[in-house]
Amino acid sequence: MSQGKRVGIVGAGNVGATVAYSLAMLGSCHEIILRDNKIDVAKGKALDMSQAASAVRSHTVVSVAEEMSDLVDCDVVVVTAGSPRLPGMSRDDLLMINANITKDVIKGIAKYSPNAIVIMVSNPLDAMTYVALKESGFDRSRVIGMAGILDSSRMAAFIQEKLGYGGGQIRASVMGGHGDDMVPLPRYSTVAGVPLSDVLTQDEIDEIVDRTRHGGAEIVGYLKTGSAYYAPAKSTAIMVDAILKDTKQIHPCAVCLDGEYGYNDVVSGVPVMLGAKGAEKIIEVTLDEKENAMFAQSCASVQTLIDTLNKNNFFEGK
Repeated sequence: MSQGKRVGIVGAGNVGATVAYSLAMLGSCHEIILRDNKIDVAKGKALDMSQAASAVRSHTVVSVAEEMSDLVDCDVVVVTAGSPRLPGMSRDDLLMINANITKDVIKGIAKYSPNAIVIMVSNPLDAMTYVALKESGFDRSRVIGMAGILDSSRMAAFIQEKLGYGGGQIRASVMGGHGDDMVPLPRYSTVAGVPLSDVLTQDEIDEIVDRTRHGGAEIVGYLKTGSAYYAPAKSTAIMVDAILKDTKQIHPCAVCLDGEYGYNDVVSGVPVMLGAKGAEKIIEVTLDEKENAMFAQSCASVQTLIDTLNKNNFFEGK
């Protein structure tokens, strides 16, 4: 890692801009570089954020990469570029559109920031993380998808709403792909260390699990013209901060499995230790029969997307 930490963010829309703002307020890095096709919009947001950073006495400077070649020597690059998920659109619908966008972006990152750790945020998240891994040629520890922290935070918020207490003391756990087949784990979720089953009925837990699975769609339904960005952006900033500060903290993230949990060459959300080298260790938790079945279904859903990419000869020449 270089002395002056530099974070690149590709896509300065709602999610990308909010990631940048969160990092600037934290003072996590020396420089944030925004890259977006709408250069003037990115410049305006960069100026605004730099001034906000000055207001809180943060040393972070926010600038703009007018060309991909300006996104150089970054320690971490966050990729949010892509078509957003609109009402009635499944994450799967986004597949080919965003795969091609991701391919172009990753080629630039591999060329100009070859030592960067890449955090994927674009949907469908798990498939885009797979595309980024294959197109970059990076080690799997350096290409990580943001989903588990977001899904876990949604589950925690729903638990707090249902209980009416415990804010800040709820630890929810979600594994699997970022989609309707994600795997919320009530057995590994607690309120101030108290098991969820001791404070909620099974029906209440089932309701929370179902709502968590459709948490993104619920927000899309209200917004009408876009999707969530505050929680996704904060979840991403948490990952960036953990990597830049080499915290070795465990967070649920999407990574390419290589034998873990019995799966190979498929991306799924699992607990990982985040540090300066990226996803430095994958933690294998014990799953019961029901949880194993849900995780298998989740991996199969992601595999279907990867199969679709292969059928369209997306990785030709690789």
